Amino acid sequence: MTNLPTGACDCHIHIYEDGYALAPSATFVPPPAPADAYRKVQRALGLSRVIVVQPTGYGFDNRCTLDALKKLGEGARGVAVVPPDVSDAELQRLHDAGIRGVRFMMLPGGLLPWDSLNDLAARIAPFGWNINLQLDGCTLPRHEAMLARLPAKLVIDHIGKFLEPVTTASDAFASLCRLLDGPRCWIKLSAPYESSRIGPPGYDDIAPLARTLATRYPERALWASNWPHPNVRPTPDDAGMLDWMARCVDSETTWRKILVDNPAALYFQAG
Repeated sequence: MTNLPTGACDCHIHIYEDGYALAPSATFVPPPAPADAYRKVQRALGLSRVIVVQPTGYGFDNRCTLDALKKLGEGARGVAVVPPDVSDAELQRLHDAGIRGVRFMMLPGGLLPWDSLNDLAARIAPFGWNINLQLDGCTLPRHEAMLARLPAKLVIDHIGKFLEPVTTASDAFASLCRLLDGPRCWIKLSAPYESSRIGPPGYDDIAPLARTLATRYPERALWASNWPHPNVRPTPDDAGMLDWMARCVDSETTWRKILVDNPAALYFQAG
């Protein structure tokens, strides 16, 4: 496995602990994935920072994610799910606990609608937070104009998560690139299995997208394991996924930006 630079960050994991009930909106029963189990993964990979993303299964109940931030320590930040009418006091409480973004899941299991996106983005912008958006990337042309106008930073999951095959010449990929050309958009180069029709080990239909994004947008790209890979069978090898990403990056300078510099600026310098 590629040696990682000091301060390397995993920008998207989920924690599931016993004692936290699933929301009625949950679409599946998650695997056991406690914070102490992720800590072992983190050490094995040589990572020192992590972003805990609120799972869809817990709905608006962020207690498990907040508990994980405490357990994982100073090198952890989080992304929450909050209702559109969340109070300013609650946003401040979450900020103080290490939350640095709000998750919008626009696929099954998500709770926040498109029509709440702009107003909530405006409310979190003063905190330096980002909107963490997961959607079918094939729909990006439909939403591009609105996303480009968002008043908060925007982070798009999983190489765009194109649920139908696309190429670097497609309209949907061009839409993603135009957003990244703007001043406030980032992309997670993660979870190629979410979109790939070819599959492992090379994810050869998705690798060209990741390589293009890493080369064209070295200052806007992030890496994430997506641990514990919910609903993916067989479970991907974490070290293998990191190595796959390394093969998509053309320089040590870009590798450091993706793993260290970009997540530091996005998640650890906000407040």
